[in-house]
Amino acid sequence: MIRTATPADVPVIHSMVRELAEYEKALEEAGATEEQLREALFGERPAAFAHIAESADGEPVGFALWFLNFSTWRGVHGIYLEDLYVRPQARGGGYGKALLGELARICVERGYERLEWSVLNWNKPSIDFYEALGARPQDEWTVYRLTDGPLAELGLGARR
Repeated sequence: MIRTATPADVPVIHSMVRELAEYEKALEEAGATEEQLREALFGERPAAFAHIAESADGEPVGFALWFLNFSTWRGVHGIYLEDLYVRPQARGGGYGKALLGELARICVERGYERLEWSVLNWNKPSIDFYEALGARPQDEWTVYRLTDGPLAELGLGARR
């Protein structure tokens, strides 16, 4: 079962974010707090959205956290999937596909024309899963990221 996350889900989402970070060998980078997630998902102006995958007995076994992006070329919004995670004991049970299916349904229902995400190059099980669904890598694009000191330096230099 896939459902929209509620404020009561924040602790389990936070826990699964940390599990995902550990799987991706970057736990030390996962500094988000429950309060930050609560504000981003359920604050006065939510900037992100989440769905929970539950097992037959109602146990949360996965989540998808996403936000809207916008294509200037297509002139419409899309969904950027920030995190998709299914706990190891539930993998192979269709939860990942169901979570992606729910996001695809939202795209179709709202007229969004893209569902996009990133995957680590070494994560072959996920790559195989995504490609089996019909997703294709965007090999001609390279993701860049500006954080920490360089971000602050550039931002301070832009002050007028």
